[in-house]
Amino acid sequence: MGKLLLTILIRLSFLLPLYQQQAMIGAFSSCNNNNVYRTAKAGRTASNVVVTDATTTTMKMSSNKEEESTLLLSDQVQRLKKVLSREYITFFDPMQCEYYSNDVTFEDPMTSLAGVKNYQNNVDMLASRTLLGKFLFQDAGIVLHSVEGGDVDPNDGTTISNITTRWTLRVTAKVIPWSPTARFTGISVYNVSPGGSEGVVVDHQTDYWDSINIQTGGKYDKVDKSIAVKDFLEQLKPDNGNAAAAGVELPYQLLRRGKDYELRRYPAYTTATIPYDRRDEGYDVLASVTKGIEPMSPSVMVVPNNDDDSNNEKTMSWPLVYAAPGESTPAAIPQVILDRSQESMFDDCQIENVESQVVAVGSFSDASVAPIVRKADKKLRESLERDGILVPNKSDSSMKFAQYDAIFSLGKRRGEVWININDDGHPY
Repeated sequence: MGKLLLTILIRLSFLLPLYQQQAMIGAFSSCNNNNVYRTAKAGRTASNVVVTDATTTTMKMSSNKEEESTLLLSDQVQRLKKVLSREYITFFDPMQCEYYSNDVTFEDPMTSLAGVKNYQNNVDMLASRTLLGKFLFQDAGIVLHSVEGGDVDPNDGTTISNITTRWTLRVTAKVIPWSPTARFTGISVYNVSPGGSEGVVVDHQTDYWDSINIQTGGKYDKVDKSIAVKDFLEQLKPDNGNAAAAGVELPYQLLRRGKDYELRRYPAYTTATIPYDRRDEGYDVLASVTKGIEPMSPSVMVVPNNDDDSNNEKTMSWPLVYAAPGESTPAAIPQVILDRSQESMFDDCQIENVESQVVAVGSFSDASVAPIVRKADKKLRESLERDGILVPNKSDSSMKFAQYDAIFSLGKRRGEVWININDDGHPY
């Protein structure tokens, strides 16, 4: 009804000047000859004013209509972004198919398919909601980090920029006897357009993995499928011969599984920290301070990044407690531990709170000696620079490394180098 009324008004706005011109012509014939030229000239001037005003009105009405259409489409895109967020949280249960084109296409580094039903079946298989999926997988889950884009071009009011999501996906292969868990992080790029019952639909989705698709500078590009298959199979290998962990691992949220590194977000946590000279002595002191509770792994050491450390202090920290999900402060430390840390024999021990932070991590499996740690730290920095992650200035004056197993453990060790990344240095 509103569109019909607007159409009638626009048509009337064009007819009105014509009617007024005819009325002016009738008036001209009743004037004497001496006034014909003057009246005709005035009539033409008045007519031009009316035509100009009517045209301006029409243009304003058309402009307003375009603005309203653009705003409506923007609202519909925002609803789509909320739908995507909800689908990630529920692992597409349900999947709102009305927001997808019937012939939607999907492509990731290993798979390509077409059609909304095939799209939904693929998701249901990963989530173990199909017969095949129940046989192959378990404990699948996805964490959404961000949803961006989807801006409507104000020039034409119909062109929509791509929507990009960042996510972390995990899935456990139950069909394999040791049930390995594969983890993928990356982005999904959605091509969307006006249409469908909800005003906007997804036409195509392209997934990229951080581990294989990031090119120099941080941009994403497609690679050969054989690279993706190799990346997946590498995660399914058994972890044989690993040294036993020294304690329960400090939890974290995996943000990026990149090539040769990870980005993790650790919660706020509390540590017992001491200066040390020999690592075995540091372990003994912290074990005495924390007697009565079970410290977590890893042990985190900070050492100067040079060969002459005679005048530089090395520190060792053990995580004790951490902030629960949704909380910003760690749980309380038992009073007995606080009292013990104040005793004279432990006067160098500090109970410290560490804020939630994003940490870049590089792994190594050799003993945590200076040349090995320095090499791993250098490799991590090169990988971060390659992928566009900004490392804080002067962070290379020292090295931070983590050891997960007991100091004299047998077997394959798990060591890591850590670099704290500022909020403006990563896309999370």
